[in-house]
Amino acid sequence: MQITELPMNLIDEDKDQPRYRFGEESLQELVNSIGEIGLLSPIKVRKAEGGRYKIIYGNRRYLACSKLGRDTIPAIVSESTDETEIYLEQVAENLTREGFTPIEEGEAFDKLLNDPKFASSVKFLAAKLGKPESYIKNKCELLKFGPAVKKLVVSGTDIRKGTLTEDQLLPLKDLPMEYRDPLALTMAKDEMPVIDVKRIAKLFKDASISERTKSQLLYKDGPGLLDTWSAYEASRKERARATADAERRKAEAEAEREEAEREEAQRKKAEAARNKGADGSQQQAAAGLAGTAAQAAAATAPAAVVTQPGAAALGEADAAAPAAVAAMAAAAAGARTMATLRDLLAALPAPDALAAELEAATSVDPEALRDGLDDLIGRLEGHLNACRTARAEVVKRI
Repeated sequence: MQITELPMNLIDEDKDQPRYRFGEESLQELVNSIGEIGLLSPIKVRKAEGGRYKIIYGNRRYLACSKLGRDTIPAIVSESTDETEIYLEQVAENLTREGFTPIEEGEAFDKLLNDPKFASSVKFLAAKLGKPESYIKNKCELLKFGPAVKKLVVSGTDIRKGTLTEDQLLPLKDLPMEYRDPLALTMAKDEMPVIDVKRIAKLFKDASISERTKSQLLYKDGPGLLDTWSAYEASRKERARATADAERRKAEAEAEREEAEREEAQRKKAEAARNKGADGSQQQAAAGLAGTAAQAAAATAPAAVVTQPGAAALGEADAAAPAAVAAMAAAAAGARTMATLRDLLAALPAPDALAAELEAATSVDPEALRDGLDDLIGRLEGHLNACRTARAEVVKRI
């Protein structure tokens, strides 16, 4: 790499280079530094028509040397003629320098992506410049803002009054233009931290808030907008809790209804089974009784005919009929009684199983369970007394 002293009057600035914002204070500091210790780093130029040179990078150093009245400046002369390579070199060089603002970066990336002269892609730029694709895309997003906002954008992350950092702007980038720029200017005026900017942006992105309300909110300052967000967020959480509670109650009611339906179905099934068993027993008893009555009638009929012929025999048969009917009814009642006793015995759980089930019923209200058991015990004691009385009557008939 050869460094040549070139006459200052043969060098032209590159008006299309990526960096164009130079602060007067920082430029004067560079002038003082070069005046004291000289120029430590050469500029880079390329050849132009008429024996002249155009700066690739080093505009600030060139301007500082001009202010010092220097006749020559150390320079590296590039032989490159590829416009894309030259512009990429300018961008890469400025990325290493302080003061290259995010807006200048965004404009440089946008030019490389959309100018027909370059027509690059994000992937190509990321590979050439050694930057993540998201870095390039975020810088281009900053170009959505208007000139008044762009003027306030500075490098770095320090929050200062009257300036904006990239981190402060990015949360606002997707808002409509009528909200985006006014909010950005408010954030700069009130030195709003990034986390608060994100909260305020969330407020303006909420579709449930009317456009009229959002327009009115633009009259508030940063702290006022933050207070509005806090109140809105508290209200939103309360609504969410109320909705969740309603859904929970609905689910519980549905579960209770389904459980009641299952219990009712099981009760009906058990009742149907008991009725079926009782009907079968009654039919068997009635059939048996009818058969017995028929056999008895058959056995006694001939004797009746012999001993009481004619009308007398018919009279005795008519007298025997009510007794047969009564015997059939008594047999049927006995069958029903036995069936009922068997069903009751089958329905009773084993004492150990009942005790274990009651002990496991921890989800039931203890007082309700106690009252239910007291009611059951009272009814069982009433039935038990009735059963003892009936048993005594049966014993008398034995």
